[in-house]
Amino acid sequence: MLSLGALAFASPWFLLGLPLLPLLYWLLRVTPPAPARVSFPAVRLLLGLHPQEETPARTPLWLVLLRIAIAALIILALARPLLNPSGLGSGNGPLLLVIDNGWTAARQWNSHVDEAERILAQAERSGRPVYLLTTAAADPGSGDELLEPLPAGQVRSRVSGLQPRPWAVDHVAAVARLASLDRGTQSIWLSDGLEHEGTDALVDRLMDIGGVTIFREEGTDLPRLVVAPESEGLVLRPTVTRAEGGPQEAATLLISGAGGEPIGALEVVFPAGETEAAGELRLPADLRNRISSIALEGESGAAARYLLDEAWRRRSVGIVAPGGSEAPQPLLSEVYYLQRALEPFNDMLRGDVDELLEQEISVVLLPDGSQLDAARLSTLEDWAEAGGMLVRFAGPALAEEADDLVPVQLRGGGRTLGGALTWDTPAQLSPFEDGSPFGGLAVTDEIAVTRQVLAEPTLDLPERTWAKLTDGTPIVTAEPRGEGWLVLFHTSANTEWSNLPLSGLFVEMLRRLVDLSQGVASIEEGGPPLVPLQVMDGFGRLSPALPSVLPIAPEDLVAGRFSPEHPPGLYGEEGASRALNIGDAENEMLPLGPLPARIQEENYRQTAETDLFAWLLLAALLIGLADFVLGLRLRGLGWRPEPASGSGSGAAATTALCLLALPLVALALWPTATKAADEDIVEALRETRFAYVITGVPAVDRMSEAGLTGLSRLLRQRTAIEPGDPQGVRLGRDELAFYPLLYWPISPEQRSLDTAARDALNDYLLYGGTILIDLREQSAAGRGLLGDRSQNGQALRRLTAGIDVPPLSPVPPDHVMTKAFYLLQDFPGRFDGGSLWVESPDRADNDGVASVIIGSNDWASAWAVDEYGIPLAAVVPGGERQREMAFRFGVNLAMYALTGNYKADQVHVPFILERLGQ
Repeated sequence: MLSLGALAFASPWFLLGLPLLPLLYWLLRVTPPAPARVSFPAVRLLLGLHPQEETPARTPLWLVLLRIAIAALIILALARPLLNPSGLGSGNGPLLLVIDNGWTAARQWNSHVDEAERILAQAERSGRPVYLLTTAAADPGSGDELLEPLPAGQVRSRVSGLQPRPWAVDHVAAVARLASLDRGTQSIWLSDGLEHEGTDALVDRLMDIGGVTIFREEGTDLPRLVVAPESEGLVLRPTVTRAEGGPQEAATLLISGAGGEPIGALEVVFPAGETEAAGELRLPADLRNRISSIALEGESGAAARYLLDEAWRRRSVGIVAPGGSEAPQPLLSEVYYLQRALEPFNDMLRGDVDELLEQEISVVLLPDGSQLDAARLSTLEDWAEAGGMLVRFAGPALAEEADDLVPVQLRGGGRTLGGALTWDTPAQLSPFEDGSPFGGLAVTDEIAVTRQVLAEPTLDLPERTWAKLTDGTPIVTAEPRGEGWLVLFHTSANTEWSNLPLSGLFVEMLRRLVDLSQGVASIEEGGPPLVPLQVMDGFGRLSPALPSVLPIAPEDLVAGRFSPEHPPGLYGEEGASRALNIGDAENEMLPLGPLPARIQEENYRQTAETDLFAWLLLAALLIGLADFVLGLRLRGLGWRPEPASGSGSGAAATTALCLLALPLVALALWPTATKAADEDIVEALRETRFAYVITGVPAVDRMSEAGLTGLSRLLRQRTAIEPGDPQGVRLGRDELAFYPLLYWPISPEQRSLDTAARDALNDYLLYGGTILIDLREQSAAGRGLLGDRSQNGQALRRLTAGIDVPPLSPVPPDHVMTKAFYLLQDFPGRFDGGSLWVESPDRADNDGVASVIIGSNDWASAWAVDEYGIPLAAVVPGGERQREMAFRFGVNLAMYALTGNYKADQVHVPFILERLGQ
């Protein structure tokens, strides 16, 4: 390989023919004279003829240069020039390809894969074996792949299936795996541009075994991370960090709900030279409580998404204050202390019992001063048994006469500590036990209790005690009532009986109770592990946890210690999950520092490698044809009637070279898969086949193929349609006209369409094709799909840019698709509830048949079966009944795509016959 900057030659020895061009010039500059045409004269005239010596004629200079240019183009073509070549360089020994595939590589993952494919394509041309080393640990249980030399083509197939991992790279382990590698191996490292533990050791090891080239991200291409937002009252402050302080840069954060529905967007700006950007988000409490994730717009990755769990919800808390009357001294009232304690964190409501229970509230606080009759107490008890949390506070009224709405039996009169007529001193709080919801909160000696309501000693009193004084008497007791809780503070909510309401501990205790009201238990060190529910992949997508994901210790979750066994995601119980995010850990992103001079540094390219072999041969062929025509003219064999001297042998030689080059040009420009393509065309013409778009994401493409296979099998069983096996198509490369229905699953990792792909899709839609676009997410119900801000919605907008998508509307109840074979009103897939959007029948050009159908229910996963007909994916929430309805939708869709709107005509058969007079 000979490299000259952006141009390289894969077979540079052919360039040795260039010095021979002067010799070619010397051979071509002299040509024999053209034969003279003389009429046979009379014999007597022969005597007058005298022999005349002829001098050779010279070929015109411009023609010589033209032929030299042809030879030069052929020589250059045989040298295999490459535009924007990969950084492989020269050599024929083994190649080590190192790829950082941790969470830090997700942002520019497509650039990494493109560069790897360019490098492997060059290695394949050179016949070099390749070692593939990925620096992030493999999935638990799968084990690391063997580090062994493989053909470059086989490594290319592996690289195409790689995805970033949602955990960090491990350069220390990478060094250990390289211990057995021999010297003399060239290394190319596709780096994420950051320093990690063991990076220096990895660099040293790579230099030990041979030459090293490192591709690195720089500046604004380095990873960005969404970290834990700050919460203060109604204000939520999301924050984004970047690895390196550069120029001023703006980023947009998308705020989404649990189903992926957009809630809002927030723009944050990195000041010049700074690595952190933050913004303020103010939303109503009910809208804020729906937030489940904060993600960077236009980026896919576990670091670009932060999950919010139940602990982030801002819940409504009611304080029973009958009649709304104010106390004579409002700043000393129990209501004042309770409201000030929780107002920054919750929406506080005040009113009587009936007014409060009409609202959606999580906790009801009942101060001692709020005297209620038996009917109101019974209403509160019913509400608590239905799942609410009632928190009562003691006081003079409860001490004088206790009712039954308490968690423990009480003694009358109460207990006074530290008074002028008592021997006891004010009591202090005892440290909270591990089993208490208040476990982990710090207790100070400054808190003093001067009066309390005592509980009658019973066998179950210790189990119902959540907090106690140093003398062992309970200060907070609780009892489950039905689905809810009944909690009692054995002291007042103001400062009459203790100074607890003046402390920060009082606020934290109330917050723990509010969290507990929705099942969010406090996480404490040494508690039971939290089981995984959903985990994120390297692109930030949530999916059910695999068996290889292990329960996580509470202290690890709080510290944000994610790993292959504990990837980011949701852990705990349904409805009470806790989130583990990459942004919870102390992830200091440091750019890769200066490297030794021996290492060659490269940047990831934005342009693909281009082989100029075919184009140079084509240019030589066209110039050769021009030379042939001009040679005929100079010889007098063209349109010129008079004879002239010219080139016979030179033109013939040039023509021969062009004819020899013609097959090479044809082989270079025509795909090597022509025969296979012809077979596919013949097969497509012989039988009906459905097609799916190859996205380049292996898991998605496999599911698409399995889904259309399952649907085709069902169609053969239930209908007269006998479709063949489905066919994957590459937009812009494969012919689409043979497929009546095209299934296109949307994936954020899919690359944007080029001009050829857009033109192919527009032609397919223009001439009668039907395409089903599937967002494959449960979150798109009821939204305008092209305006969706979810990851798949953004991908849909990006991928359909330049496609003539007609105006769409939800499927009306009388649409042909609802009755093409089965009578349907819903169109479920793996998910249910998403809207199905079609082109309006009055706007459809193809006999009223919609060319574009868009939905989100992941139909291919519902249809997908293995070779034995066993479903490959679960459907939620309806199970197998929902799968049956998904298959019925598929049958209707196939009928609609194949037969058009004939069902609509059948519905009107009586009217048609009446108009015909039959």
